[in-house]
Amino acid sequence: DASLTEVNSFSPSVPISPSSMMNQYKFEDGPELRDLFITVDDPESHITAIETFITYRVVTKTSRGEFDSSEYEVRRRYQDFLWLKSKLEEAHPTLIIPPLPEKFIMKGMVERFSDEFIETRRKALHKFLNRIADHPTLTFNEDFKIFLTAQAWELSSHKKQGPGLLSRMGQTVRAVASSVRGAVKNRPGMFTEMNDYMETFSQKINLLDKIAHRIYKEERDYFNEMKEYGPIHTLWSASEEDIADSLKGIASCIDRCCKATEKRMAGLSENLLPILHEYILYSEILMGVLRRRDQIQGELDSRVDALANKKTEKELFSEEIGKLEDKVERANNALKADWDRWKQNMQCDMRSTFTNVAENNLRFYEECLATWESFLASQTVDLHVEEDSEDRP
Repeated sequence: DASLTEVNSFSPSVPISPSSMMNQYKFEDGPELRDLFITVDDPESHITAIETFITYRVVTKTSRGEFDSSEYEVRRRYQDFLWLKSKLEEAHPTLIIPPLPEKFIMKGMVERFSDEFIETRRKALHKFLNRIADHPTLTFNEDFKIFLTAQAWELSSHKKQGPGLLSRMGQTVRAVASSVRGAVKNRPGMFTEMNDYMETFSQKINLLDKIAHRIYKEERDYFNEMKEYGPIHTLWSASEEDIADSLKGIASCIDRCCKATEKRMAGLSENLLPILHEYILYSEILMGVLRRRDQIQGELDSRVDALANKKTEKELFSEEIGKLEDKVERANNALKADWDRWKQNMQCDMRSTFTNVAENNLRFYEECLATWESFLASQTVDLHVEEDSEDRP
């Protein structure tokens, strides 16, 4: 669907190598000026009588004047990242907050606390913080600064200053009530278009993710079959002296193709699957942002209706409506700016990801093709040698 992405068109008459395509994507926007660098690494297990959890080292380097130091090192666990995300959503309800990896993973995928799971989560947490750092508004959030700089006891103390349980419950009730309310009467057309876009985007990205996982599973099954297929030829060669070299050659080719397949699978699991899943989470986040914008709009609409039916206290209502109009305008402007930025980042991520997949596929097929061509060439030479020997007197 051309409405979902804007891709560069390449002339079919001019061959372009995958490497030059990647260079075009990498350098077309020019260098970025950054003053905040964050790294998430060094996962560490903690076992207590109550629970087992993982902490990650968060290293921050910055040249910003509002920071007391140029470098910080703290340790954070997953629930600290969750707290940060909730505080960002609370402070900026109509901005697009980057997604976090889910607390629990689907059964049958990867065991919790396995090295693979921990590394996958570490990468996701690293990306989460750096997306916030690159955001023009979120990067200056005070809770974000505290998350990066406060020691564990300081962060714990700061968390306790948040809203109480009853306040949080009230916010949840209002949010649920708003979500089941009818359509907003005066919603601007562009936000209706955004909502339609996200419904289509969500359907297609979920379908892509489903198919990609099926392809990966089929590739893994194929890989497991190939690991058994090659050795059979080697065993067979022991009882077939006349074609032993050919059988060993086939076994060697299968082994090389098996290794190439393994690298291709790694490319899918490390590059394609995570980015598709991230944008599934993004689609859910964006639908939530649009609902919160509608909630603010609905609050204004209800006050306007009340004013029309109210014969007294018109001045009080007018002042409240003025404040709500300002609130709606700020929400609209924030979402419009973030929407454009998100679409640009999404398109860049998709171009980079799909180009990477294409490069991996090219390398895979070229490696397998070269392997089998080399084998065929060796068989042709052997065949000519045998024919020459038979023709001699």
